Amino acid sequence: MSTRLPFSFVCLLLLFTCLACGRSDKAAKAPRDEWIDKDTGHKVIRLSRREGSHEMFYFHQNPFTADGDKMVFIGSTEKGRAAFTVDLKTLDIRKMTFEHAVNLEVVAPKRRELFYLDGDTVYATNIDTPATRAIAKVPAYYIHGRGLSINSDETLLAGCYAKGEEQFYSMPRDEWIKKIFEAKLPNAIYTINIGTGEVREFYKENEWLGHVQFSPTDPTLIEFCHEGPERLLHRMWLIRTDGTGLTKLYPTEIPKTFVTHEFWDPNGKDVWFDLQAPRLRGKMGLVTYVFGPHTYLARTNIDTGGSTLYPLKRSQVCWHYNVSRDGKLLCGDGDGRFFELARSAKWINLYVPEGGKLKVERLCGMKRNSYTIAPNAHFTPDGKWVVFLSDMDGSPQIYAVEVQANR
Repeated sequence: MSTRLPFSFVCLLLLFTCLACGRSDKAAKAPRDEWIDKDTGHKVIRLSRREGSHEMFYFHQNPFTADGDKMVFIGSTEKGRAAFTVDLKTLDIRKMTFEHAVNLEVVAPKRRELFYLDGDTVYATNIDTPATRAIAKVPAYYIHGRGLSINSDETLLAGCYAKGEEQFYSMPRDEWIKKIFEAKLPNAIYTINIGTGEVREFYKENEWLGHVQFSPTDPTLIEFCHEGPERLLHRMWLIRTDGTGLTKLYPTEIPKTFVTHEFWDPNGKDVWFDLQAPRLRGKMGLVTYVFGPHTYLARTNIDTGGSTLYPLKRSQVCWHYNVSRDGKLLCGDGDGRFFELARSAKWINLYVPEGGKLKVERLCGMKRNSYTIAPNAHFTPDGKWVVFLSDMDGSPQIYAVEVQANR
């Protein structure tokens, strides 16, 4: 007696087998060191040429020295997260940190030091030597917050926290974001004096705070945000380090406007952000009309309040955006988190402002990237490369794509 499996079951079994083989092949494949993207003609190189997985600095955290010769990144080791430098000319990699775990990392470009938090202590490690010094003692719960940022004259660090937020971390991401937002925990923005070690909490409230970023030109001015479901809050704010000058940025009268992932323009006068206008419905006589949703890369001037909105197609939107040091170019890391964008938006993009529009060019394909972690694209200081994180070859690696195509 023979047993015949249903055809649909056989097809399903073959599908799972193929998927499993694909995952196995991807995991076993060694990361590529260099290639020309066949769709764009741009050269791509791997910067993290060492064993292990890697992390790129968050999109608004600076990883570069002032003259652009070196970049700091995070790599896995047997003892956990450690900092490494890569020489952007020779691609030579050196380990920076040996004794301390690295958290909330940021580079002071002129000092050529990496600042980071380990437990209840803030440390600074020299980028060129392993010399490390303790800067300040802080409350242990600072490590669960967000930061650090360094001011323009490199005398202050800043960060923020929501005390007790770690209790929600075991939940799925969308759920813990909502729970922290609803919990109204004690929050504060603080500064740390690099010279004296003085820690000062100068702004407190029971709203979830995040994205503390010093102005690139004004050493006492900070931009920060209210975190949570973006359509339920006003996101962007300015404040001085003495607690004065609390100001809303880009106030809007349209309910449920989505603003997120803001960052400074190098001129210190504009703040860029991801803007998504909601879908609006209305009726004119017998005709029902729908307006939106529309997506923009936008900027607002902190002095005049005037804003410029650059419209984007759905295939051109990104998880995060960034700007070159001279302010002339923008980049984005693509987006594959949503089903409708899974294919069309998986690119590292270049944006060139021209009048009220953006000229958009694809730099590097990201169709093999999972988007379970953010690529966090950055321009190198000379503006010639866009650096990003990707697991396109299996493990998370740091790559750079050349802005000028090799055609």
